[in-house]
Amino acid sequence: MDVSADDNGSAGIPGLDGAAVLLYRWTVVHAHLTRDTLARAAAETGIDDHEAARALDSLLGACLLQELPAIPGNPGVRWQPVSPQAASSRLLSGRDAALRAQEEALRIQRRRIQQEQDGLAALTPVYLQARQHAFPQGTIDHLPDKFAVRTLLTEVIDSCRSEVLVSKHGGSFPVAALREALPRDLALLARGIRMRSLYQHATRFDQPTRTHAEQLVAAGAEIRTLPEVLPQMIVVDQSLALLPARSGGALLIREPDLLGYLLDVFERDWANATPYATGPQAAHGVSQAMKQSILVLLAKGFKDDTIARRLGISLRTCRRHVSELLESLGAHSRFEAGVIAERQGLTQHRVSASATPVEVAEVAGPGPVPVASGCPACGGSMPVRPGGPVNGRPARYCSPSCRSRAYRERTRQAAGGRHETP
Repeated sequence: MDVSADDNGSAGIPGLDGAAVLLYRWTVVHAHLTRDTLARAAAETGIDDHEAARALDSLLGACLLQELPAIPGNPGVRWQPVSPQAASSRLLSGRDAALRAQEEALRIQRRRIQQEQDGLAALTPVYLQARQHAFPQGTIDHLPDKFAVRTLLTEVIDSCRSEVLVSKHGGSFPVAALREALPRDLALLARGIRMRSLYQHATRFDQPTRTHAEQLVAAGAEIRTLPEVLPQMIVVDQSLALLPARSGGALLIREPDLLGYLLDVFERDWANATPYATGPQAAHGVSQAMKQSILVLLAKGFKDDTIARRLGISLRTCRRHVSELLESLGAHSRFEAGVIAERQGLTQHRVSASATPVEVAEVAGPGPVPVASGCPACGGSMPVRPGGPVNGRPARYCSPSCRSRAYRERTRQAAGGRHETP
């Protein structure tokens, strides 16, 4: 049987040249190879004797040929072909075992390094406490990674004496993080520690986060929500604060003036926030408050993705709210909706999340134009007309020039809005 180079479809195999592949194929077809048949194989495959001898060495080195036991009366050496899988096992098993041993050694070294890092990180509270004694006026320190943050947080929470304040940005929280935090927070509340948390309105519509919040509220925690809140912040006993660091990890703040500022910001937001409540009516009120916040941001020219990110809602939900607002205002474009909202004063009044649907409809829906406390054109105070409003209507601008300027601006904006794609 002639096996020529034209039949070689496997040339280019790493470690074997074309002559070796041809000789291997010939041996598979003829079941075995001897010194005497090597010349015949070379002739039938179209290679010369020198190439055949080199190919034989390559096949033996690759374990693709194995020597057969000698036959009595026939002392010549014979080889039989070996499947590529068996050859690979015989040839590479030793190297594979050595590589596995090296990988295991590397895993052991990495484990030791991690243990040393963990051991050094465990000294972080000692370092920070010493820093606090050395600098009683206050310090700002950087915690390098999440492990250091968790270690310190566990210690300061365990040593908390009066109150923990929490501000969390985002419309939902990872389930794993909620599962990790729940036992710690419940233990804190069981000790009589006051816990106040600020979430975004959007968390009321995320089932895992809502379940987590309801468990904390049932245990005595106080939770309120706002359309927007500060990024992640934890304040313990009004003496220590943790803020996220852009470079990773967190900032540990004990500086009194900065702590006072953060506490003032938290108390301001807390006073304006809506107590966490359950039930359809509470969810409806929060939904209306989110629409009001979207309207304010829409009038400021923010894009849908920016609005969604700031309010902690999905882009799809944000676009649905925008569509509903456009329809309720009778606007044909985002720009026109902003103009109408500004004209009706809707962007100057926040709708409370606890307002009834009728109250929300009176603010967000069409109706009489509200009277601003100041001139909407220049911001100045409004003059008091002798005898009261003219024709039963109060003045909307402080002077004719402001009224004319406002009219020209509305006309210009409306003309631009007609060219915007809805």
